[in-house]
Amino acid sequence: MLRTLLFLGTTAMVTPAFAASEHFVERSVDVNGRTYRYQVFVPTSPPEHPAVVLFLHGSGERGDDNTKQLAQGLPPWLDKHPDFPAIVVIPQTPDGQEWTDQANTSMAMAALEQSITEFHGDRHRLYLTGLSMGGYGSWQIAAQYPGTFAAAAIICGGVTAFDDERALVVHGMPSDVDPFEWTARKIGHLPVWIFHGAEDRVVPTWQSRRMYAALTDRQATVRYTEFPGVNHGSWDKAYGTPDLWTWMFAQRRP
Repeated sequence: MLRTLLFLGTTAMVTPAFAASEHFVERSVDVNGRTYRYQVFVPTSPPEHPAVVLFLHGSGERGDDNTKQLAQGLPPWLDKHPDFPAIVVIPQTPDGQEWTDQANTSMAMAALEQSITEFHGDRHRLYLTGLSMGGYGSWQIAAQYPGTFAAAAIICGGVTAFDDERALVVHGMPSDVDPFEWTARKIGHLPVWIFHGAEDRVVPTWQSRRMYAALTDRQATVRYTEFPGVNHGSWDKAYGTPDLWTWMFAQRRP
């Protein structure tokens, strides 16, 4: 049942008529003998060495059309903000797969690396964000690639499985550890801003509350915003938070 809800939670709000502007360009990357297509947002006047953001979509945007991942979350927001001062890399997972699968984390990082090279990105200003399934993937990548990103914004994601039928979980942790404490330890000093709807009936809100508590216990740089009365679709409010990008772009890796 929850598996169905998670799928519906991201598809029911898809904007069918969304058409990417000229600021979105198609690219492809080869990983382990397979070609994956992805999109890149290029702002109107990119700086010589721009910041680069990796965005991970939710369950409803999976596929191989290289289009559906533009329908929810950050891409529609970017379409209204063509002067956004960063390159944004927007990969797409195949149908039936998760961002936490090793093949897909590798693909996302390969697309990021290729984009950094192509657009002369600033490696001190790499940022990570994702929603729902992409929120899980963001925790996975943050834990798997510590020291890579300057900051992360993770929206309605989680760490542990909430559906016996679905293997959506952060991988790699021993069975005898607290999964939230383990994830907090693995991501190190990465500044994180967590967002979640207080009435989320798809990914339980306590997933983000537990991660916030685990990071706070480690005296990490962490913010947590919970939207009262909001169900699963908290990403529009999150990406529309006025201070988000000011905060994020103020973070830099040494």
